[in-house]
Amino acid sequence: MSVSTITHGHLLAGRVAYAQLSAGFRSGIEPVLLAAAVPARPGDRVLEAGSGAGATLLCLMARVAGVQATGIEKSEQLTRLARQNAEANGWPAMCLIAADIAEAGFADTFDHACANPPYHPADGSASPDASRDSAKRGSPGLLAVWARVLSRSLKPRGTLTLILPTAALPRAVTALADSGCAPTALLPLWPKLGRPAKLMLLRSVKGGRSPFRVLPGLVLHTSGGDYTPETDAVLRDGAALAI
Repeated sequence: MSVSTITHGHLLAGRVAYAQLSAGFRSGIEPVLLAAAVPARPGDRVLEAGSGAGATLLCLMARVAGVQATGIEKSEQLTRLARQNAEANGWPAMCLIAADIAEAGFADTFDHACANPPYHPADGSASPDASRDSAKRGSPGLLAVWARVLSRSLKPRGTLTLILPTAALPRAVTALADSGCAPTALLPLWPKLGRPAKLMLLRSVKGGRSPFRVLPGLVLHTSGGDYTPETDAVLRDGAALAI
C-alpha cells in the first residue's frame, strides 16, 4: 500500500489517530455514532462486521478502556490499514481479520456486536469506485445474513447495534427477529430539528423479550448547520449514546 493512497487525520478531536484511503469509501460520522451506542464495559468482547479501517472500534476503545475488540473486513487492504491504525494508537492487541462476515465461524463468544452494513440496493446505480460500491451496496438478503451471523456470535443477552437508513427498518426488524436477536430500541438521528430522520441506531438483544421502544433521538445539526452540543459531545468528546 503506497503512502500516496492514504490520508492521515484524527477522530474524537484528536484522541484517535486515523488513517484512511484517500479515494473510495471514506468514513463519515456514522462509525463514531455507532461506537458511542455500543454499551460495552471494560473487559467486554466486541465484534464489528465490516470494520473497514477500524474507525468504530478505535473510537470505542478510546471511550471504554479494556475492551477486547475484533473486526472482520473482507478487504485485505483495509484490514492492513486498520492494523496500522490500531498500532498507531497503542492498541496492537486489537484483532482484525480479513474475511467475509458471511463465512465467519464465531459462536456464543462476544458480549456485543455492531455493524454499519451495506444498504444501497443491489439494482441501484453503482459507484464508479469499486471499494465504495462494495462498502455501500449489498444483495437483497445481505442484511439477513449479517444479522444471523452476528446474532450467532453473541452470548445469551448480548447486544447487537446497527446503524442503518430508516428506510431499512422493516427489513432490519424481520432479519433480526428471524435471527433470534429481537429489536428492543430505535434511536432516530434527525439531521435537523423538524426534519425526517434518514439514519437510525437500532439495538437488539439476543433472546431479548423487552417491549420495543422508539427513543427521542439525537438532532445532529442546528438550524445554522453546526453540530448540536449533544452531537458535538459524541463526535469530539467521546460521549456515549444511551439506548
